[in-house]
Amino acid sequence: MESFLEFGRVGFEVLQPYPYLQAFVIIAAFLLLAKLIDWLLSGIIRRLVARTRTNLDDQLVEFIHRPIFTSVAAIGLVFATYRVKLDPALQDAAIDIIQTILVVIWLVFFLRLSRVALAAMTRNERHFKFVQPATQPLLTNALAVVLLLAGVYSILIAWNINVTGLVASAGIVGLALSFAAQDTLSNLFAGMAILADRPYKLGDFIIIDSGERGQVTHIGLRSTRLLTRDDVEVSIPNGVMGNAKIVNEAGGPPNRYRVRVPVGVAYGSDIDQVMDVLVSVADDNTRVAKDPEPRARFRVFGESSLDFDLLCWIRNPVDRGLIIHELNCGIYKRFNETGIVIPFPQRDLYIKQMP
Repeated sequence: MESFLEFGRVGFEVLQPYPYLQAFVIIAAFLLLAKLIDWLLSGIIRRLVARTRTNLDDQLVEFIHRPIFTSVAAIGLVFATYRVKLDPALQDAAIDIIQTILVVIWLVFFLRLSRVALAAMTRNERHFKFVQPATQPLLTNALAVVLLLAGVYSILIAWNINVTGLVASAGIVGLALSFAAQDTLSNLFAGMAILADRPYKLGDFIIIDSGERGQVTHIGLRSTRLLTRDDVEVSIPNGVMGNAKIVNEAGGPPNRYRVRVPVGVAYGSDIDQVMDVLVSVADDNTRVAKDPEPRARFRVFGESSLDFDLLCWIRNPVDRGLIIHELNCGIYKRFNETGIVIPFPQRDLYIKQMP
C-alpha cells in the first residue's frame, strides 16, 4: 500500500506542469473507484441481501446503485476543477452545478425509497398500524412534499442564496393561512390523530353519538366516509369524529358480534320450556355462530310479562338487522306451535257511577 501511494505521489510530481492531464487522471481514478464500489454493491452485497426474506433490502441496493456511483464520480470532478485552476466565478459555478446534480439524484433516490418503504409497511400492518392501504397515498404525497422542500432548500444553499428572507416570508404566509383555514387544519390534525390512535379502521361498523351508523369506507386526512344500511355515503369531518363518542361494533374479537333479542311471555309459562325454545330458534338459524353457543336469560319480572333475552353471536355486524328479523319470526312461530303466550299490556277500567 505504501509503495502504491509513493508511486502515486511521484506520478503527480511528474504531471505537475500539466494540470489538465492531472485533472484527467483524477477523474479517471474516481471513475475507477466508483466502478469498484458499484461492483461491490452489485456483486457481494446483493448476494448477501438476497438471502433475506424481505425484498426491501434488494430494492434498496438496486436504488442506491446510481447515486453512489454518481457521487464518487462527482467528487472526482470537484477535485479536478481545483487542479485546473479555473476562474473563481467559473469554478464556483461548476461546483454549484455538480452539487445541484447530486441533490437531484439523491432526491430521486429518497423519493423512490419512501414509496417502497411505505408499501412494505402497508403489507405489514401488524407492526406498522399507522400505515394503511387507504392512507398510503396520503403519506406518500406528504413525504414527497417534505423531500422536495428539503431538496429545494439544499439547492439554494448550494448556490449560496440567502434563504432567511424566504423562510420568514413563508412563516408569515403560513400564519395567515392558518387563520384563514382553521377548520381545515383542525380536520387535518384530527385526521392524523385518528390514523395514529386507530379507534376504527376500514370495514368497521361504527356508531357516533349524533346517530350515524355505517361501514367505514374511507379514512382521509380531512374526513371519514360511512356507508349506511340505506347505501347512502355520509362524509363526516375528522374534527367532528375526533370529538365524538364512537361505538365500534367490529372492534371486539374478530368474527364475533353479539345480538340481543328481548321477548316477554305470560305469567304462568314454563320458563324452562321458554329458554329451550329460544335457544333452539337460534340454533336453527345458519347465520348465528355456534361458538359461543346461543343462550337465553331470564331478566326481570315485568308488569304484565316475564322478560327474557336471547343472546347469540354473529360474524358480521352488517347482518344484525336481518338476523334479528329472522329470530323474531322464528320465536313468534315457535311460541304459537308450543302454546307459549306473548302477553300485551291490558288496562281494566271501572266506572263507579254513571253521570
